[in-house]
Amino acid sequence: MGFLSLSFFCLWILEIVAAQPKTEPREVDAINKIIDHWKLRSKLNLSVDPCIQNATWAPDAANPRIACDCSDTVCHITHLKIYALDVSGEIPQELFVLTELMDLNLGQNVINGSIPPEIGLLSKMKYLSLGINNITGPVPVELGNLTKLLSLSLSSNNFWGTLPPQLGNLTSLTQLYIDSSGLSGPIPQELSNLKLLQTLWASDNRFTGNLPEFFGTFTDLKDLRLQGTSLDGPIPSSYGALTKLEDLRIGDLTGDDSSLAFLENLTSLSILSLRKCRIAGPLPEQLSTLPDLKIMDLSFNKLTGPIPTSFKNFSSLQFLYLGSNNLNGDLTPDVISSKLIALDVSFNSLSGNSLLHRNDLSMNVVGTAINDNNLNNGKASSMLQCLQGNTKCSTKFPSKSFSINCGGTKLASADGIQFDDDSELLGAASLYSSANSQWSLSSSGVYISNPNGPRYITQTDSQITNTLDSELYKTARIAPSSLRYYGLGLDSGKYLVELHFAEIQMDDSHSWKGLGRRVFDVYIQGEKVLEDFNIVNVAGGSKKALIKSFEANVTNTFLDIHFYWAGRGTCCIPFQSTFGPLVSAIHVTQVSNIDGSSKSNKKKVGRILGITIGCAAGLLIISAIFYLWRAKKEPKHTLVHTDSPTKG
Repeated sequence: MGFLSLSFFCLWILEIVAAQPKTEPREVDAINKIIDHWKLRSKLNLSVDPCIQNATWAPDAANPRIACDCSDTVCHITHLKIYALDVSGEIPQELFVLTELMDLNLGQNVINGSIPPEIGLLSKMKYLSLGINNITGPVPVELGNLTKLLSLSLSSNNFWGTLPPQLGNLTSLTQLYIDSSGLSGPIPQELSNLKLLQTLWASDNRFTGNLPEFFGTFTDLKDLRLQGTSLDGPIPSSYGALTKLEDLRIGDLTGDDSSLAFLENLTSLSILSLRKCRIAGPLPEQLSTLPDLKIMDLSFNKLTGPIPTSFKNFSSLQFLYLGSNNLNGDLTPDVISSKLIALDVSFNSLSGNSLLHRNDLSMNVVGTAINDNNLNNGKASSMLQCLQGNTKCSTKFPSKSFSINCGGTKLASADGIQFDDDSELLGAASLYSSANSQWSLSSSGVYISNPNGPRYITQTDSQITNTLDSELYKTARIAPSSLRYYGLGLDSGKYLVELHFAEIQMDDSHSWKGLGRRVFDVYIQGEKVLEDFNIVNVAGGSKKALIKSFEANVTNTFLDIHFYWAGRGTCCIPFQSTFGPLVSAIHVTQVSNIDGSSKSNKKKVGRILGITIGCAAGLLIISAIFYLWRAKKEPKHTLVHTDSPTKG
């Protein structure tokens, strides 16, 4: 009886298994070929039906992940995730057999080649992520067929060409990530159909033309990023309708001047960055009524007038950047919000006493008449006054060189150069001077999403190649916006400026982690000497030393070396907030003084003059000896002075 019961039970189980719907055979074949194409068999060995119930590869957290939707008779693969597994090669044609796919995540790999036009066959797709890969070619117009898409990510790839107007067909789209994707040209008017957009990241592309007016119709928008493009201003007043915006970042605009008037009703803002947007006019009093604003960066603009006293009423503001504007007046403690953590008002016509009696506030006041009592270096503080406008300076005991181990401790190079300590921990807006008063540095910007916290020095234990001074490159100063070094008390003349670099945060491996691009600009004495500078590209890889040399003139006792992030490059590879300038060391030495004579020339002239005088003196002595010898040998003659005969 027991045996018979067991037999019936087994038969029942077999019937259940037989009754379970199977995956469509073409899809089974396709998914197996995809697994083999990307060499994933060790991670996902499908020896059974891919849509079997309770499969280990079906939960949301599984990676690789295959999930299905089954009817009474058949199953279809609807979800495929191959995320951050460093798969390489082109997108296989078998992928487009999976026409029931609704969610495809191939992000953070090293997939190359182009997106095949067959992508348009996946018309049921709702979520498509191809971000952080090495995909090239144009963005296919067939993406416009995926009209059910809610989220599309093409970020951090190497596409070329323009955005296809057909993307305007994606009217259900709520998230569009196209930052650092290699795109260029005008933004198509057809994108005005994307009325449901909540997130639009489009930074670090060569988009041209004016900032689109129609962005102001995306009234559900919460996050808009347009830094590091080639777009022209002004910022349209229509953006004032984006009342749900929480994060707005626009930067480095050319063209016409902009106004801040559009901000009045954007009361949901938490992050506002409008750096270098040609914003003119006074700071609006009503900015302080934005209740959730935590970060505001209006630096490198054309703002005028005083800082409004209403700024003390900010209820949430923690980081305020107003550097490099035309602001004037007194900066007094009662103007500044009590919750402020960092304040940069550098290079403005501001005066007043330092607010740094507050230990919780870091400040950058270089290039102003504000007394920075926290600098703890009266000599350097006096020298820094030379950076104010047209102030004329001189020094009794000028320096002719300085060397800095940026982010590191004092050390001597292989050729004997002594590099100063620069390991001081700085904040999100800082001004610091060296103990010997030969140089200072200022830094501004905040890494909003850095998982490592607010760190402005990076370091590595890896060996640095292409140099005898590996230790010099194992530390570096970094900054999310602006980093400046100032040589102080320098003699007038021409200087050789050597900037040392080695990329130690990003790698150049064959992993997705090697796809990051750090890009920044360098100015010396206000002149741009490097644009869109990429250390890895120029050095030939990461952790390889590189020296860039320039000549600069010093006429007013100081040298200004400015490293500036113009919104270019990737933001988040290999981790969030990996961008902005990086410098390993600086060595500056005078090559000639104000009259044009160099040290070597002076030495050469001195040697020639010395030899000439020595030779002349030697000839004179020899001539005298020879004369005395002749005088002894010949009869003496009396010298008789005669006149011409007189005619008479």
